Amino acid sequence: MLGLLARQAAFHIPRNARRLSEVVVASSLASGSTVAHPPHPTSSSSPSKTHSYFVPRNTKGNLPVYTDVRNAGGRYLVLIRNVEGNVSALAKDLSNSLFEQDSDAAARLKIQINQSKHLTITGGRWKNEVLEWLRREGF
Repeated sequence: MLGLLARQAAFHIPRNARRLSEVVVASSLASGSTVAHPPHPTSSSSPSKTHSYFVPRNTKGNLPVYTDVRNAGGRYLVLIRNVEGNVSALAKDLSNSLFEQDSDAAARLKIQINQSKHLTITGGRWKNEVLEWLRREGF
């Protein structure tokens, strides 16, 4: 019993900790050490291209590109969330370079800006194409 109490005193688990990583961070901060998180290797854009917008990755390290299926599968939306900077420049770059200008897909592509930092892309099932385009651009 004394050994259990000694281990609990040495390693205090906060009540609001939900993950093991939060426990490790809380214990290291309590001991006085600082926690340095290395930057995500793909979080910076390529040096040859500069954009007036940035698409940050989510907490799991993925690009924030999601799908939304409405009207029993009759309407398929691709959503890009939390764009920082000039969202209209991202919409223009996507519409100009996602597909070839004379293709059928380029004619169906429609991009709408929502709440000044989200994009909604309609006209087709293009989540994989949008993800690949963002990766090529360095996001």
